Amino acid sequence: MKLVFDRTNYIILLTGIGVLILGFIVMTLDKEPYGFGFLGITLGPIIVALGFAIQFVAILYKKKSAV
Repeated sequence: MKLVFDRTNYIILLTGIGVLILGFIVMTLDKEPYGFGFLGITLGPIIVALGFAIQFVAILYKKKSAV
């Protein structure tokens, strides 16, 4: 059975999911009311955006074939 992605793609995909979860956890750690502190407004969303960028790379990544 041939899968759509290689093993490397799935590893990158799982890494991206981990970064996304980390970003949402960082946003919940903010102690300011309604999450309006540095963690909730700045750092957390940057980490979440990085997680989505990693997901994008995981989808587009293709091994170079040895010719």
